Amino acid sequence: MMDQCEEEEEQQPSDQSVLLTGSQEQVEDQETPTQGQESNSGDEWDTDLETDSATDPKQSLSRAELYLQACQRTGSVPVSSFLHNLADTNLNLNHYGVGPLGAKALAIVLKTDNIITNLEMEENSLGPEGTRYLTEMLQTNITIESLNLSNNQLGQEGAYIISKMLSDNYYVKSIKLSGNGFDVSAAKYLADALKGDYVMKELDLSHNMFSITGGEHLGHMLAANVGIEVLNLSWNPLRMGGAMAVSAGLKENSTLKQLDLSWNSFGQMEAESLGQALKHNRTLVLLDLSGNYLDDQAVTLLCQGLNTNDTLGVLKLSHNPMTNTGALTLLKTVQNNMKSALEEIDISTVFVNEEFVELLEEVRQRRPALGVRHTTMSSVTRNLSALRILRKSLSERNESILDFFEALDKEGTTKVSTSDFRKAVKAANIPLDQQQLEWLIRKFDKSCTATIIYSQFAELS
Repeated sequence: MMDQCEEEEEQQPSDQSVLLTGSQEQVEDQETPTQGQESNSGDEWDTDLETDSATDPKQSLSRAELYLQACQRTGSVPVSSFLHNLADTNLNLNHYGVGPLGAKALAIVLKTDNIITNLEMEENSLGPEGTRYLTEMLQTNITIESLNLSNNQLGQEGAYIISKMLSDNYYVKSIKLSGNGFDVSAAKYLADALKGDYVMKELDLSHNMFSITGGEHLGHMLAANVGIEVLNLSWNPLRMGGAMAVSAGLKENSTLKQLDLSWNSFGQMEAESLGQALKHNRTLVLLDLSGNYLDDQAVTLLCQGLNTNDTLGVLKLSHNPMTNTGALTLLKTVQNNMKSALEEIDISTVFVNEEFVELLEEVRQRRPALGVRHTTMSSVTRNLSALRILRKSLSERNESILDFFEALDKEGTTKVSTSDFRKAVKAANIPLDQQQLEWLIRKFDKSCTATIIYSQFAELS
């Protein structure tokens, strides 16, 4: 009887009944969602990963033997990396072209495995079919805590399969689903499964297509979820209502620590909603808003929340259309908020001026741990060195800058004209070029009155 079955398998290599029990027919007959069709979260899925050896009381096959047998009977090519790393807790099969049947062979072995805790299956053309084999395996496997299924063409059907697993999940704490073409319907499946969930800690949904309505589903999930600590929603066209829903969810959430919203479509309206969320949220420590449409006004609106927030430690804002003006607004907000926890700010694509650099030095005197990545042009650096050059040149003559001004102020008015200061610097052969000299004059005469009131500058002493 067994020989007859094997002959049929050789004649029909695409038949998905290889190594299946009779319960497979129930699974394959079950409807999977199509466009516009709602899922039934109450459906029970039977496993179809049974093998002949699973019922063998001797249990004599090693993991390697069981895997090779499963590959032979499913018609898949064994992955040597698995065979060479049988004792590792981390199984990394990213980019191996495993395919659905290869996933099935792995699932057969991993069903009762108690070693592997992290399963990496990115970019393996799994599709919904291969994903179903893996999620069925997770019904009995209790050691896998981290799963990477990114870039596997899962689509709406795959999202439905994942949502079924998430609805009855007690062990998987981290899942990566980046780049799977998830749309609005997929967002709803996943969001409904994660509402009220407390097991999942890390969720990567980057590089999908959630847009406005998809963002609304995820925002509602975020408001109700009580487990997720790291959420990656980067590279989704989140904007308007979708982006504002995510912000509203953040406002209510009490567990999220890291939120990646980079490379979306956040502008002024979205920044304002995030600012409001930051007024209330007390758990977020990292917020990535790189690559959005945040200009100086948007940064000002975001700062409405940063004015009082006392938990956010890392803020990333590179690759936004903000200028030195927005950078100054941000830095002054940090300076004025005595309870601010910010220690790392990334505005590395913003060209800042001398005022920003000087203010940063002032802020760091009170908060030495603050790190700000920014871009400074060589001309700014050269100008900032002017005061140091002036002070050094005068000290070689046993003079201070204050002494220099007092010598020019014959009548003791604590005032010196900018023209007299310019002439005196040149006459003293102080090694400043014209640009440095003019910058010093603008620094001393900020009101452009052609008069320097030197008594107001403490740094001159």
